[in-house]
Amino acid sequence: MAELIFKDLSFEDKEEKVRAKFLKLFYFEVEKSVLESIGNFKIDGNKIEFVDISDKKAQRKFSMLLSRGFIQLKNRLNNKPTVYIHKNSGIPLMGTNYFGLIDRGTNLIEVKPITSCNLGCIYCSVDEGPLSRRKVDFVVEKDYLVEELKKLVEYKQEGYIDIHINAQGEPSLYADMVELVADIAKISNVKSISIDTNGTLLTKQLIDDLANAGLTRINLSLNALDQEIADKMAGFPYNLKKVKEMAYYIPKKMDLIIAPLWLPGYNDDELVKLAKFAKEVGAGKNCPAIGIQNFLYYRFGRNPVKQVEMDIFYKKLQELEQKHGLNLINKDYMFKIKKSREYPKPFKKGQVIKAQIVCPGRFHGEMLAVASDRLISVPNCHKEEGIVNLKIRRTKHNIFLGELLK
Repeated sequence: MAELIFKDLSFEDKEEKVRAKFLKLFYFEVEKSVLESIGNFKIDGNKIEFVDISDKKAQRKFSMLLSRGFIQLKNRLNNKPTVYIHKNSGIPLMGTNYFGLIDRGTNLIEVKPITSCNLGCIYCSVDEGPLSRRKVDFVVEKDYLVEELKKLVEYKQEGYIDIHINAQGEPSLYADMVELVADIAKISNVKSISIDTNGTLLTKQLIDDLANAGLTRINLSLNALDQEIADKMAGFPYNLKKVKEMAYYIPKKMDLIIAPLWLPGYNDDELVKLAKFAKEVGAGKNCPAIGIQNFLYYRFGRNPVKQVEMDIFYKKLQELEQKHGLNLINKDYMFKIKKSREYPKPFKKGQVIKAQIVCPGRFHGEMLAVASDRLISVPNCHKEEGIVNLKIRRTKHNIFLGELLK
């Protein structure tokens, strides 16, 4: 009898099919008849057994099924196709804002392990959530992410590296988040690790695990203390009671910033309440207790209101500060962020290059291509495979945009 046991896969009976669940959020399905062609089988959690077949033969045949299965990987929240980015995928982790690593020329490095969100915030800058218009999701192998991050940190040659884990969506959906934080914390010169979250998936156990792994701060996107307003801004029922409970618990384990977004006409009267709440729960031990963000217009985001100019935004906060005796702006707090060596860019704007198309992008008609160990977003791309000629249109922060040439 062959017994195959997996860490990131578990199996579920689905009538004529077996569903393989990957990293909790993703799945693909295999016809039972295909599995039976390998041998009589039995599934049990993260284990599949085959009767009357050797381990070696079962592993070889099942590995072929896994390869085909991962091509059909989907997100269970929205059933969208999902691309698994791993060290053997041939897909680098720098070049796109969708996933991977972002270096903006400072000692702060952004880590993006996943796309997807359990909410559908009406102001979302990247149009995430179950009703998103995005065509594809991505999830990155933890070890690959850490391996490439180490190279970037080493290149920086900085004594203080700040790692910020965010995502085009909700990063706590990433099944390996605790392990990711723990591995990042082991990297030399990493002194701070923070994460953005809407808080709805947090538990006391998860907060404990993240704190023990080395997470130093949670930026909690709490936009209102009024349930109706919170629901409206989240685009879905928002578990305000639970999030408030977690807000009281987080400061016992690590730093907390309450980070609401001011959406004019929606939560105008909530900002002062949130500032007082932040103080009440003990946020801001080594950082500001509250970090109010201005709503900004994004071409491909959700834009329910017009953008307020930054001078008007700060004027409103100053008026609230004076009226209520609060500190809302924190303009001088820089989180020890400073300019640093930026990873070399292999292309210049206007340069014509050859690149290999590797997978779809998140927009209709967009493909992602690879050249010189960088990803390049190619909009309006009618080719789905092969080598293409591109004219580089953007290079800022090692995020590349290429125009397909005929």
